[in-house]
Amino acid sequence: MTKHEQILQHIRSLDVGNKISVRHVAKVLNVSEGTAYRAIKDAENQGLVSTIERVGTIRIEKKQKDNIERLTYAEVVNIVDGHVIGGRNGLYKTLNKFVIGAMKAEAMMRYIEAGNLLIVGNREQVHKLALESGSAVLITGGFETSDDVRQLADELQLPLITTSYDTFTVATMINRAIYDQLIKKEIISVEDILIPLESTNFLSLDDTVGRWQELNEATGHNRYPVIDQHAKLHGMITAKDVIGVDPSVSIEKVMTKHPISVTSHTSVASAAHMMVWEGIELLPVIDSSKKLTGVISRQDVLKALQMIQRQPHVGDTIEDLVTRHFEDVSNTQENCFQLEVTPQMTNHLGTISYGVLTTVVTESGSRVLRKYKKGDLVVENITIFFIKPVQIDAILQVYPRVLEVSRKFGKVDVEVYHQGQIVGKAMLMAQLIDR
Repeated sequence: MTKHEQILQHIRSLDVGNKISVRHVAKVLNVSEGTAYRAIKDAENQGLVSTIERVGTIRIEKKQKDNIERLTYAEVVNIVDGHVIGGRNGLYKTLNKFVIGAMKAEAMMRYIEAGNLLIVGNREQVHKLALESGSAVLITGGFETSDDVRQLADELQLPLITTSYDTFTVATMINRAIYDQLIKKEIISVEDILIPLESTNFLSLDDTVGRWQELNEATGHNRYPVIDQHAKLHGMITAKDVIGVDPSVSIEKVMTKHPISVTSHTSVASAAHMMVWEGIELLPVIDSSKKLTGVISRQDVLKALQMIQRQPHVGDTIEDLVTRHFEDVSNTQENCFQLEVTPQMTNHLGTISYGVLTTVVTESGSRVLRKYKKGDLVVENITIFFIKPVQIDAILQVYPRVLEVSRKFGKVDVEVYHQGQIVGKAMLMAQLIDR
């Protein structure tokens, strides 16, 4: 086990709420402060810890996808650029509801429960009543509170947070953060379809081609990752590598070294693009130490992509915004789509943004290719030849024309018009994936 892995294992073993420092980890595990710092940052990326200015780094409970919309108090501090003035030992706790204090104290208390976060201004009596009800408090407007209230927050281990933003801005910032997490929740990653290591067939560097043949007969598969005694990935071996090779030859001599791999956090869409582009049927999945954690197959990736298309979406991305306004106005002679340019689709000059135009080209090209060939596709290349300014509220007509389509390849010419004048022209090429 590397020093990096030892530190991560140490962090996982700590109780939720424990404070973690680079110096302490370096001393306890006898590693350099640089190694400790990198491992703690990796733990933060994995959602094991949260770092707060003026407070430090604390161990938090790792979120699962089914409750990703729920925040810890530590995350709220970072979202609103807040300062913790009491109850630091409760920062790891997860809150279940936000309450905005915009009424009399007596009426407000009917809505406050344990595990809430009350967002309120400089109302000291309300701060105290909320803490006694089991709710943390976020004080807006840069105000603070009395020492008695701070002491109560410390005793109850309920965070007392202050921020310079006003109540409306704070509510907007928190809502935006939850919305972004909902979008992340919808993105299917490799860890969602991973075949874990205990269910993965693999070979070791000490094995021979004869062992590959035995595994091939037993499983019917012909592609396997090759690992060392510490489970670190060294190569991939397929049927093509062992054709005509003596069974006594070492696997290490015929395998493909430094194979393409992904991590558990890689999106399925990215993995699909790699597999199509490189013609790979099986991708090894590794962790930050390059240890094998499992594999994903081309078939699993395609199933996941098809499932994504059937899923209802909670959080809207820019692409969702554009495609929602896409209207098919095709006739028997030609394919045509219509789109109104809304304010969200423009840049700081008030004209259609390049990113939106790219989405328009991609969506129209993909739709027309699916009319010719059912199935999934991966956009390989987009070339935009020119673009003229298009204003807000303009109605665009998009004409995609298929130039070439084969079993695994499609080329589409896309022209964009406004009031009869061409305002954009692009070429899209895509690889088609057989189901």
